[in-house]
This record gives sequence, C-alpha cells and structure tokens, in this order.
Amino acid sequence: MRVLLVEDDRMIGESVRSALRAAGSAVDWVRDGNAASSALSTEQFDMVLLDLGLPGRDGMEVLREVRDRRNQTPVIILSARDALHDRVAGLDAGADDYVVKPFDIEELTARMRAVVRRRSGRSAPAIEVGEIRFDPTTREVTRQGVPVTLSAREYALLEALLVRPGAILSRVQLEDRLYGWGDAVESNAVTVYIHQLRQKLGADFIHNVRGVGYYVGRPEPAP
Repeated sequence: MRVLLVEDDRMIGESVRSALRAAGSAVDWVRDGNAASSALSTEQFDMVLLDLGLPGRDGMEVLREVRDRRNQTPVIILSARDALHDRVAGLDAGADDYVVKPFDIEELTARMRAVVRRRSGRSAPAIEVGEIRFDPTTREVTRQGVPVTLSAREYALLEALLVRPGAILSRVQLEDRLYGWGDAVESNAVTVYIHQLRQKLGADFIHNVRGVGYYVGRPEPAP
C-alpha cells in the first residue's frame, strides 16, 4: 500500500511512518497543506492520512479540494480536534474515517484495513484467490492451509495484487507500492520479488502480460 502521510508534528510523523514502513507500506510524508495538495494532484496513493491543523492550508481545505476533483483516494483524518462538530464536518467533507489524537498505531492500522475492505466491497478481512489465503489482520499468508513466510516487500507486492484480483498492475505501479520518495529503487526489484513469490506460492499463481504487467486470478475484462 502506498500511503501519503500529511502531518506537521515531527514526532507523530516519524512514529507513524516507521510503523507503516515496518508493515510493508510505502510512505510519503509531507508536512503542510500545500505540499499535500500538490502531491495528490500529481501522484496516486492507496490511502491518505490527513492532519487538519496544517501550515499553509488547513486539512479540511485539502480534503474538500481532493473530493471536488473527484479524487476517490481513501482519506483518514488524524486530528486533535475531538469536538463532535469537527468529526461530523470531516466525515461530511468526504473523509472515510476520523481518528482523534493521541491514537494507538494498532487501532490506526485496523481502521486503514477496514477502509480498504469497504472500498473494495469486501466484508471479510481475509482474501482468498485459488489456494492462497491472505489475512491482512494477522499478516498471515497460507497456501493450502500451510503458512508461508514473506518478507515485508514480498507481502506488500502480494497485497497490491490481491486487493484487486484480475487487475493488471505495471512494474511502475508495483514499485510505487514498495518504495516511498527518496528510497533507492533497484532496477529489477519487482522481477526479483515476483520470482520469490512464485517460488513460495506456486509458479502459476502470478501471471504476466508481457510488456503490460502482472495480475492474480482471472484478468479483468477490457473496457
């Protein structure tokens, strides 16, 4: 998952970024509303974690602008504003959830998973494709019921493919799920991780459309 973290508090930002990276997410961190607006207008993210009291431009203004542009990226507000009218205003402006500071990182990641499930139309936390079962709640992957151990980046790449079975993701799109801004991107990283996943999950589990990208399950029909 590629996450845009919009947070001007250095301690909170570093804590959240470290925790999400350890869980396999690629995290890009900006500290003011103008930078957030610019990032969201030029790049794609799977999730936005948005503070409200930001320098440059308030988080509510950023959120309204995002939704006015018909950008449907999931947004979770992270704010110390705990009044009922603030929470209602944030949700009515288009946020998918509202988390009041201080918060526990485990609760935040659980809420992120819940938002992803709702957006993908799933009710159960686990995803099953063929003989592979992927449970983001426990971070457990099994093949025919047998646990499979994955590295953080193998897990992140597999998650990107499983969230939308049948959708073909290009190498660049998969790199976006693995690396944040400033991370050194190895030229053949996706090829290496795909090879490693095929060794662990079965040679035919991840399919390749030459020159286009990779998918699992049945390919989505062409529009």
